[in-house]
Amino acid sequence: MDTTKKRARWWPLLIIGILVGIAIGVLWGVDAAERESKVFLTIFILIFSLVLGVLWLLLLSRLPWRARLLSLLVVVVCLGIFGILFRITGVSGDLTPIVEWRWGSKPVESVTIENTTGTLTLGTDFPQFLGPDRNAVIKGIRLEQDWEKHPPELIWRQPIGAGWSAFAVVGDSAITQEQEGEWEKVVCYELMTGKVKWSHRDRGRYDSALAGIGPRATPTIAGNRVYTLGSTGIFNCLDFETGEPLWTTNIFEENAAEPPDWGVSISPLVFGDFVIVSAGGPVAYHKESGKVVWQGYRASTGYSSPFLTTLVGTEQLVIFNQGLVTAHEPATGELFWKQPWVPAGQAECVSQPLPLPGDRLFVSTAYGVGGKLFQVERNPAGEFNVSLLWETIYLKAKFTTVLHDGGYLYGLDDGIFVCLNLADGKRQWKRGRYGHGQVLSVEGVILVLTESGDVVLIEPNPAALVELARFTALEGRTWNTPAFAAPYLLVRNDREAACYQLPLVAAE
Repeated sequence: MDTTKKRARWWPLLIIGILVGIAIGVLWGVDAAERESKVFLTIFILIFSLVLGVLWLLLLSRLPWRARLLSLLVVVVCLGIFGILFRITGVSGDLTPIVEWRWGSKPVESVTIENTTGTLTLGTDFPQFLGPDRNAVIKGIRLEQDWEKHPPELIWRQPIGAGWSAFAVVGDSAITQEQEGEWEKVVCYELMTGKVKWSHRDRGRYDSALAGIGPRATPTIAGNRVYTLGSTGIFNCLDFETGEPLWTTNIFEENAAEPPDWGVSISPLVFGDFVIVSAGGPVAYHKESGKVVWQGYRASTGYSSPFLTTLVGTEQLVIFNQGLVTAHEPATGELFWKQPWVPAGQAECVSQPLPLPGDRLFVSTAYGVGGKLFQVERNPAGEFNVSLLWETIYLKAKFTTVLHDGGYLYGLDDGIFVCLNLADGKRQWKRGRYGHGQVLSVEGVILVLTESGDVVLIEPNPAALVELARFTALEGRTWNTPAFAAPYLLVRNDREAACYQLPLVAAE
């Protein structure tokens, strides 16, 4: 009888480990590939390697059966303990699972700093999505860049309902949207204290494991009215002082259109007597009566917000629908031009198109698509023509907008900050892993609110990434755009909101 003991066979496990390392290295070495796919494939590779490891243990290892079964039991127990101690509460902007403790998570505490200096004064207005001109550019305000010497000052910080809406600020009123159970709420806070001045609620709820819970569009303040659009299409006109409803409708029911899959993130645009949203293409309502005035070119509703710009000497309403950029006569909705982007459903169109000098328009999308620079012209017959100047895979803006400074484009390429040469689209540099956050241009600097809740000041420099200052403003996944009612920076995510006073350069 052969009693020779077979030696354990370790080389298959070693090969599995080497192949996993090579596969992940190659996957992440492809610089311009779609980041969401990289994350998904990485998770798949790790799970598949675990399965192969178990098969090796049971079938190929040659270990004693007692050792095999005990090892398998250890793996099962470890997975069970992980499931008991931790939970997946959502995903990041690139679909990385967010893992948190099941118990003992630190609740958000309310903090209000007593003003002992008497220096708190009303800030400038920030009345709508991306600021006064809806372009993420703040003019005439200069920030101190040394935050060690002149640190930002916390005014208040407190819990808030879920949602991805930002603040709109006029005077001492800061208005946003949030979720409370089955109700969507429009809430007006005192800018200086964070106390609730009024709130309005509608029965409605959007909930997605990937996209999160709650409303995502930013209110628009115009005169004595506030216009809000909920995640399911509830369109409100509220009294600015009291929050009393003046009129309400559902834009998708009224316009026989389908809402976008990931909730409505379209911030209303006020133009003259109209307030414009997108429901199967742009729709203009009379801002006083709430009656539909015109419907523009019909298209699948996207996630970006309508804005006004001037191209070829003509004021135009531009909107980024699903797979299509369209421009309209703002007073009538007449279609000026349309430019196909990607097939509807292939990539979500969230970021704002960027108008540029020389009648150009830059458009960008994530999901492996990238950006394109278009030239808008007008022929002798008065017809608009749109042509492609260049395209690039090196700026894939997902949730955020893109900024222009001194002939260069700056933005988050799948969560990493990048600088492109506007002349040819060539990449100057790519540095700084800020995640799927948001950006503002503030007179000579770029303010980044990172996905993790940090606020970072960056110098717009085509030679290299120059980070000037940084502080932690919030904790947790932060997709909401900041509002800068100078000197007050209001930031929020789906759990908490905060107001900081940023140091300004004194006027000469």
